[in-house]
Amino acid sequence: MKVKVLYFAYCRDAVGRPSETVEVPAGVETVGALRDYLVGQGDPWKSGFESVKRIRFSVNQVMADETAAIKDGDEVAFFPPVTGG
Repeated sequence: MKVKVLYFAYCRDAVGRPSETVEVPAGVETVGALRDYLVGQGDPWKSGFESVKRIRFSVNQVMADETAAIKDGDEVAFFPPVTGG
């Protein structure tokens, strides 16, 4: 499955890009599992996500928690609790 991942604010700075399309392996079915998968890929995701104590998520532009299911073609956004324009 492929999902579009968007990064905002500090997350974007840490990862070094505003977005990417990620080929998600079988078994990664939630936002939290996607985050853990990315962290498992090493830097820049590992240092980017570990530096933020609390990351917020959205799926298809709707706020979600880490248990939210993801499916092929979804847009998942990661951002710190406070972001600016």
